[in-house]
Amino acid sequence: MCFCRCFSGAIPFMLGWVAATGEFGIEAGTLFLIQFFWQFPHFWAIGWFLYEDYEKAGIFMLPTGKKDKGTALQIILYTVWLIIASLLPVLGYTGQLFITPIAAILVFLLGLWMLFYAVRLYQLRTAKAARTLMLVSVSYISLLQIVFIVDKFLR
Repeated sequence: MCFCRCFSGAIPFMLGWVAATGEFGIEAGTLFLIQFFWQFPHFWAIGWFLYEDYEKAGIFMLPTGKKDKGTALQIILYTVWLIIASLLPVLGYTGQLFITPIAAILVFLLGLWMLFYAVRLYQLRTAKAARTLMLVSVSYISLLQIVFIVDKFLR
């Protein structure tokens, strides 16, 4: 996956913050980081279950170029980085982007949910496991945003 696409895919969270606050800072960068790490497991899961279609077109979406343990391991590693990035706001170093410990627990549980399916893909290496991970990743990023927003308004 081209890093130009990776950066552009991670910009929406960041731009949302800048549009809402009129400021660019650590908060926007943290949101960028979350989206950046999220997109790898998400798109590699898509690349996995649509591998044959991409192969016919001569496009290789997976980091190793094939559906193997190496690709599945990278999906796990990026999911771990995603969990870490998603929890940064609870530490108090991300400016106005802050979540409470209760929200952090929810975010952590969401991350474990996604990690479970990333590990499952590593174990099974099937199109079905990849499709499930993709659906979980969409749910993860949506629920993460809801947790961040609800936490802000309940404080």
